[in-house]
Amino acid sequence: MFLKKYCFLIILFSILQNLIAQEKAVHNIDSVKTQKLNEVLISPLHINRDLQNSPASIGILSEKELLRNNTTDISNVINTIPGVFMQSSNITTTRISIRGIGARTPYGTNKIRAFYGSIPLTSGNSETVIDDIDLQNINQIEIIKGPLSSIYGAGLGGAILISPQILKKGNYQTEVSSTFGSFGLLKNRVSFDLNEKSSSLSLSYHNLKTDGWRENSAYNREGITLSGELFRKKNSKLTYFSNYTYLKAYIPSSINKSTFENNPQAGAPTWVASQGFKEYKSTLGGLAYDFKINDHLNNSTSVFINYKDSNEPRPFDILRQYTFTSGVRTQFSGDFKIGKINNQFIGGIEYFRDNYSGNTFQNLYQQNNGNGSLQGDQLSATDQKRHFYNIFSQIRTLLSDQFEIQAGLNYNKTKFELQNDFPASANNPKEEYSYDGIFSPQLSFLYKPNEIRTLYFSVSRGFSLPTTEETLTSTGNINQNIKPETGYNFELGGKLHFFNKKLYTEIAVYRMEIKDLLVAKRIGDDQYEGVNAGKTFHEGIEISLNHNWPINQIFNLNSYVGTSIGKYEFKEFVDNGNDFSGNKLTGVPANTASAGFNLNTNSGFYFSADFQFTDKIPMNDSNANFSDSYSLLNLKTGYEFEILSGLTTHLDAGINNVMNEKYASMILTNATGVGNAAPRFYYPGLPVNYYGIISLNYVF
Repeated sequence: MFLKKYCFLIILFSILQNLIAQEKAVHNIDSVKTQKLNEVLISPLHINRDLQNSPASIGILSEKELLRNNTTDISNVINTIPGVFMQSSNITTTRISIRGIGARTPYGTNKIRAFYGSIPLTSGNSETVIDDIDLQNINQIEIIKGPLSSIYGAGLGGAILISPQILKKGNYQTEVSSTFGSFGLLKNRVSFDLNEKSSSLSLSYHNLKTDGWRENSAYNREGITLSGELFRKKNSKLTYFSNYTYLKAYIPSSINKSTFENNPQAGAPTWVASQGFKEYKSTLGGLAYDFKINDHLNNSTSVFINYKDSNEPRPFDILRQYTFTSGVRTQFSGDFKIGKINNQFIGGIEYFRDNYSGNTFQNLYQQNNGNGSLQGDQLSATDQKRHFYNIFSQIRTLLSDQFEIQAGLNYNKTKFELQNDFPASANNPKEEYSYDGIFSPQLSFLYKPNEIRTLYFSVSRGFSLPTTEETLTSTGNINQNIKPETGYNFELGGKLHFFNKKLYTEIAVYRMEIKDLLVAKRIGDDQYEGVNAGKTFHEGIEISLNHNWPINQIFNLNSYVGTSIGKYEFKEFVDNGNDFSGNKLTGVPANTASAGFNLNTNSGFYFSADFQFTDKIPMNDSNANFSDSYSLLNLKTGYEFEILSGLTTHLDAGINNVMNEKYASMILTNATGVGNAAPRFYYPGLPVNYYGIISLNYVF
């Protein structure tokens, strides 16, 4: 199967070579070389900032692309990147998987590390939440697919790098915007930015509300973000960032197939009766100091904290969690020569400490006269301290104008402590445990036949740490048998421009094998225990095309096409005596596709359309149940015009799910029914819905 895919890639490259030949017949290729390339820049923490010369598959979402929908839900936008699949239920519960990694996580996202600037968004228990960052505060998102990000922790799934919004023109800017839509959707935002010679400041506040379209699904989030730079000089600057979020979101939970087909707006009966919800306060902050030591050596050092206080009343208990994370990261980068060969390097260390406290209580909602959850006696109390350090390095060797090699190495050492504090009268000893150190190497070869085309091959090793729940047994003690997942990734790809850089194409073929697969084994209602239960294969082809077509002096058309053809399966997997070897991997579609266009006019009017196809999804390890495949069509139009000098107005309107497709926006993998009840696999997606956006922006 995989050889067939390699043959397919060879055919594609042959087609592309023919396109090159056609171009040479029409255009002199040397004239193309002399043009200034419109480079796509990536995070400055990479060894080089040019996407074209990065031997990895990196999905890029610009500010314009992030806001191409209704500025509230990021899942529609992320799913335009081949190989990346984000499931979302009521904005509250989300799960991101990359090339099938992380697809079996029951709730939330793990096996992927995320950063906002240089500040980690991933907690010590491996959970990643990017939803707290308002989309309008983001300048760009990069998604590194696979364990190629040695300087970001070598996660099996990859890494998500979020760049903060920056003031692009003028010294001062203020903006006010409102988004309103179906099911009580309302988002208000106000921001102020200034940019002086030696400092900058960006301050914003947003409030997002929706009544929800399902029972018990009201949502309310508000956040304040402050960021900027201080003491900015030619060779140094101090960057600061803080984000406060308050969220209260009611949870309708998943439903069974019959309810999904006949009454999808219904919530799970026990969640509706208990009025279950998630509520938390989260504070993220950090400082980063960048300075140039000399012409060949730079340093970037950051310190960060992340605090979260959450309360989650559920039908079976009430969960209270407190997390405090702190850490420091320092990174040196520079260049040097060996003879006539130029080299660039990055090296550094990251230390991360996470203090977690979790408590559960009885939920007496059945005794509360229909008023929802009521806290009862305490059931458990657990404290866990987890700390690790990553030592990372990467070198780029430019052998010639056409050939280069990149190599990287990450070393991770993790240990944690566990203290059971319930019952308080018991003499509970402190347990300590650590994993063996993990080396994750990466080696890449890059060939550039000319300035606008790049071919690469890479091999890398990555790992994923168990979550807090997976490190515990059913009795609440440390699971001495659990260990991290590890895997090797092999990737062949190309980044190619055609037709005088009007068409950009990326192709990637990959094969990854994961061993010591972490499996969340259900031991009760929303209770899981981690086990290492086998191996999985992840292989596939990803293709994306972006086209820019200036039709005439009035119209300009931008379009994109992306597809992922994958094969994700269990190679060896035995769970509770059941042999699932050879089955399709749970929770991820094998094939996805997306396409869209944006038609702009010089008068300020625009019209855009986005189409997404998602293949059927295996819902359990036995492959006895699959969700249906589905297609979504979204439309949007708008008008931008200047009222006064510096004062710009945007008016936008859109329709999501135009065809009113009935689909599951998220799947609860391996759901089981209680008693004779049918398993609740389905989180229904929104039916057809409408929205409008009004914004005023003043630059002075």
